[in-house]
Amino acid sequence: MTRLLIMGPPGAGKGTQAELVAKRFAVPAISTGDIFRSNIADETDLGRQVKGYLDSGRYVPDELTNEVVRDRLTRADVAEGFLLDGYPRTLAQVDFLDKVLAEQGHEIDHVIVLNVDVDEVVKRLHERALKEGRDDDTPETIRKRQELYLEQTAPLIAVYRERGLVFEVDGLGTVDDVQQRVADAIEQPPQPH
Repeated sequence: MTRLLIMGPPGAGKGTQAELVAKRFAVPAISTGDIFRSNIADETDLGRQVKGYLDSGRYVPDELTNEVVRDRLTRADVAEGFLLDGYPRTLAQVDFLDKVLAEQGHEIDHVIVLNVDVDEVVKRLHERALKEGRDDDTPETIRKRQELYLEQTAPLIAVYRERGLVFEVDGLGTVDDVQQRVADAIEQPPQPH
């Protein structure tokens, strides 16, 4: 069984790498962002709540996000493992995830951290926004998300590093190059820092 997290700032390529890593380990890739966007597109109650947060460049509150994740982790396709993309983002979410997994008799096995330059992330997300017509990816909201990531999410890496679960990978380069770095990292034990 494989239970993985992929972390890094918004736009670091987590979604792309998550799909590739999940395929390699034959587990579902679970993206909270995809779940949220699907609800926005379907104009559900959750989608309307989430849209307000995303449009202003803020993260969705823990309570909403936690319930979405709890629900997803009860489905049959995650019995043999999963890869979470975009969750957890706060220390409170780490605690919540630990509790949910403990109730199921499980824990996280590995945490992949993609490191990228902020200017590169802004460029990537702006290009994606233009291609996909996504109005939640303006340069201002991208930079605000980067600040929130550093403030709220980066400390989580220290928690997982203390547990010996972190694999840090350079997220710049071609998809294939990054995928190879991720695969190489997973094949080796995490390095203590």
